[in-house]
Amino acid sequence: MKIVILDGYTLNPGDLSWSLWKTLGTVTLYDRTEEKDIVNRIGDAEIVITNKTPLSKETLEACHIKYIGVLATGYNVVDVDAAKDKKIVVTNVPAYGTETVAQYVFALLLEICHHVGAHNQAVHEGQWTNCPDFCFWNHPLIELNGKTFGLIGAGKIGLETAKIAEAFGMKILAHTRTPDKLLESNTFKFANLDTLYKESDVISLHCPLTESTKGMINTSSIHKMKDGVILINTSRGPLIVEADLKEALLSRKVYAAGIDVLSSEPPTDNVLLSVENCVITPHIAWATQAARVRLMQTAIDNLKAFLQGTPINEV
Repeated sequence: MKIVILDGYTLNPGDLSWSLWKTLGTVTLYDRTEEKDIVNRIGDAEIVITNKTPLSKETLEACHIKYIGVLATGYNVVDVDAAKDKKIVVTNVPAYGTETVAQYVFALLLEICHHVGAHNQAVHEGQWTNCPDFCFWNHPLIELNGKTFGLIGAGKIGLETAKIAEAFGMKILAHTRTPDKLLESNTFKFANLDTLYKESDVISLHCPLTESTKGMINTSSIHKMKDGVILINTSRGPLIVEADLKEALLSRKVYAAGIDVLSSEPPTDNVLLSVENCVITPHIAWATQAARVRLMQTAIDNLKAFLQGTPINEV
């Protein structure tokens, strides 16, 4: 069985191993694949593994693929309707990054609250050495205890994030299509979006990108939020109308934003790149080694199950 891995570098830049894949078939591994090379690189392989390399209807029709393994949770890079028509099994890797992404939400939030990077730089520049006082700070410092954390999306990552927020002494308002009232407590309540916008000091996005959620953070929804709200997005960039967020950041309607995802990645002329009170990181909330090990193992298990005739994690 021929296996082609189209873009393995992001998952494994060298600190993991592909050896288990080689026990399942003849593996051809590429770090990256440009669109013009996709069909030629797939060739006559029946097993195709992709992370972000797109597999369009035209590609599926040009090849003889039986299985597509997506090295991610999101699978919008695959034309799943076309795959279904051609009876191609498509699998993804759910829930591998739950703890990692929840942790990263607070890496962004705490950077906004304490400006650790800026204060570290100031110390190395000699500003503390030259200060007449025993300490100094050049940005406001924010305490989270007692504040309200708004959670849009209450799946596994959202609920893990809520646990951390509660540990900081925050109250949680969560919005989801399927609220489980059994989860409610003195510190965790479900709410509609308008209530969440109105009462939250911090809003964190954990919902999938769909036609109904695309652009949900826009001038209208921001207008409903508290003045000085903090916005965190580790989900999908197009959930936010970035030009609207820029205006809200410049006016300080939104105090600051922590963004790990953008509408186009990597960015070139994104409007948020020039905004001082927007912390932007390069889509790495998922990328701890521990999370990537789990992703790799689940992807292998997915392929094993397919080869045994009992597919799992099929989309």
